[in-house]
Amino acid sequence: MIKRIIVLFFVVFSVSTKAFSQCTAENSAFSAGEELNYDLFFNWKFVWVSAGSATMSIKPANFEGKAAYKTHLITRTSTRLDRFFLMRDTMLSIMTEDMTPRYYKKGANEGGRYYVDEVWYSYPGGKTHLRQRFRNRDGVVTEKTYDSPKCIYDMMSLLLRARSFKVGDYRKGDKIRMPMADGHKVEEITLVYRGRENFKMKSNGVTYRCLVFSFVEYPNGKEKEIITFYISDDDNHIPVRLDLFLRFGVAKAYLSSSKGLRHECTSIVKN
Repeated sequence: MIKRIIVLFFVVFSVSTKAFSQCTAENSAFSAGEELNYDLFFNWKFVWVSAGSATMSIKPANFEGKAAYKTHLITRTSTRLDRFFLMRDTMLSIMTEDMTPRYYKKGANEGGRYYVDEVWYSYPGGKTHLRQRFRNRDGVVTEKTYDSPKCIYDMMSLLLRARSFKVGDYRKGDKIRMPMADGHKVEEITLVYRGRENFKMKSNGVTYRCLVFSFVEYPNGKEKEIITFYISDDDNHIPVRLDLFLRFGVAKAYLSSSKGLRHECTSIVKN
């Protein structure tokens, strides 16, 4: 769950309600060699405790003779939290340098149970063809295919492409809808743009100028806020904070360090 949320944290720079017209795009936000580190916290009975850490890294790769990006997102619970719920999750994405998705894998060890999502991409006749595979916690494997005239992304490839989108035309309250695939389904999520604000990081004390978005659901037709995202208002478009509203408390993630950024971090207001 925390890992899925960390990924959604990146995804808020996705598209408007219009579908992508093509599956290639220019990358203007990141370079191979980038690494982002996060500290996770959980509020338990008015006390904030360390919940773990997350790291996202982007490295150069080769896919079928083409230059590509290999991206990992690794999430770990802290030693203190391991006693209650052990989590060791890894996501892997391979995209060519023109931002075309080719492979996705998520291996999740949660509470001692392991499951795997995988997606393979191909583009026959200019359309998107997915081969999806899911191994559940009991070891049962299911496979399916999915075809679409539109571009389909998994959580990792969408977050990478989304970082190059501009948000200058967004207005407060605008809704953003996007499709995402995993090993057994394709679903649409909804984000709402909340505007610009400055926020100080708990982990390193740095204040950033941020673009704020909310991930929402609609139980019984009413909007319910699930997560609030804070994204750096500069050309890097990196997530710096998230607030997650749970039934039993609040979880937060703060950017603790970064390296290999493609652009100067001009969103820093106070360091």
